[in-house]
This record gives sequence, C-alpha cells and structure tokens, in this order.
Amino acid sequence: MGTQRLKDKVIVISGGTKGVGRAFAIAAGREGAKVVIGGRDKKAADEAIAVIRGYGSDGIFVMTDLRSVDDCRHLFDETYSVFGKVDGFFNYAGITPVSPLDTCDEKTFDDVMDINFRAAFFCCQQAVKYMRMNGGGSIVLTGSAHAWSGEKDRAAYACSKGVLRTLMEHIAHNYATEHIRCNYLTLGWTPTEGEVELRNTQGESEEELRARAGAYLPMGRMCELDDYIEGLIYMLSDASSMMTGSTFRITAGEYIS
Repeated sequence: MGTQRLKDKVIVISGGTKGVGRAFAIAAGREGAKVVIGGRDKKAADEAIAVIRGYGSDGIFVMTDLRSVDDCRHLFDETYSVFGKVDGFFNYAGITPVSPLDTCDEKTFDDVMDINFRAAFFCCQQAVKYMRMNGGGSIVLTGSAHAWSGEKDRAAYACSKGVLRTLMEHIAHNYATEHIRCNYLTLGWTPTEGEVELRNTQGESEEELRARAGAYLPMGRMCELDDYIEGLIYMLSDASSMMTGSTFRITAGEYIS
C-alpha cells in the first residue's frame, strides 16, 4: 500500500454519506485515517465504513441532522469519546436548491443558510475546541465557484458559499498561532447524486447535463468525485502544514477569468 499519508489521523466529515464526502471518507481510510462520518444515511455510511475497515483502518457513523446545533456538537463530542482526538474536519454537507434573488422564499433561504453555513460554523467551533487540545489540525470548508457572484438561479446558495470564504479566512487568521489551519476547497460542476436529481426534476437527463456542462467548461468535462481526492488528502495531511487561508480551486476552469 505504500506510505499512508493520513495514517492515524482522526478526520470528521460532515455530509460524509454522499458524493465527494463519501468518496473522500473511503480514500481517507485507505490512507490510514480513522474516519467519522456525520450524516443521516446509516446504510451508506455503514457500507463506506466496511470498506475503510477492509483497508485496516477504522471508522464510525454518527447520526447527524445538520439543522440541529446540538447534533453538530454531538458529532465532535462522539468523535473525541471514541478516538480521543480530532485532527481534521472536512465540511462537505450542503444543499443547492433553485433560489433566484427575486423569487427565493424565506424557507428556502433559511434551509440553505442553516445547512450550508450555520452547521459549518458550529462544527468549526467544535473542531477548534478539540484541535486545540491536540496541538492543532486542519479544517477544509467546501466552497463553490458560485461564491464569486454565482448563477442567477442560485442566489441563496452563492451567498452561503461566500460567507464560508469569510469563515475560512477568519479561522485561518485567528487560529494559526495554535496550528489550526483552515482552507477553502472550491469544487467545480460535479454530477453528484443531488445535482443529477435536481436536473432530472428540470427535465434534463444526466447525459444531457454532462454534454451541456462539457461544452461550457474550459477543460471540456465535468469534475468527477475522484478529481478532488488528491487535493483533500494534501490539505488534511502534514504535507500542507504551512498552508492556511488559501482558496484551492478544482473547477475544470469554471470562472477562470
């Protein structure tokens, strides 16, 4: 297997039952990390943990409703209770409903902000608490190209990703002296389960989505789940020990200008 770049690190992943979160959970286990998956899909999490244990590492699932601050806190409390430390936190959870500024309703706005920002805020609060006890750690917040104004039908989502950039910079600036790092991973257009499901409701198949996105993106195709893995391993490993406050883009050239 070679050198495991995350060996013995304890990494918490919010939204780790789907998409990039689940793909990274498995990859982190392969790299020797003990993985804590926060989410609501126990079956998907258990399947991922079985793969992780097959690599000789370990993992647990913590049922987490990210709309609940108590659940956000419990995710980290349980991690510490089981593994005795927190080395890394990958904040992946998020929703991307259609939400133009001129028609977005209050419930949609609140749902987006509660899951995309408020949950991240209180998860980071807990991450800092436990990383401080362990002499430092790495936080990766999931960003989006939408944070730089965004598409017209994603106003609330764009705002939520923009405020995460501010949170990232705040943590990086104020906690570097405690060796707690924070970086912003800008994800590109990816055919995750949620993205494909949304496009299906709008009458577009996955094949049509891929063709449209490929024609739009400078690099000619959508990003796949595996395209993010090496970047995440780097940001959560000791190899990036001097990296904080950075925006790390993997977007197939989206918004390159």
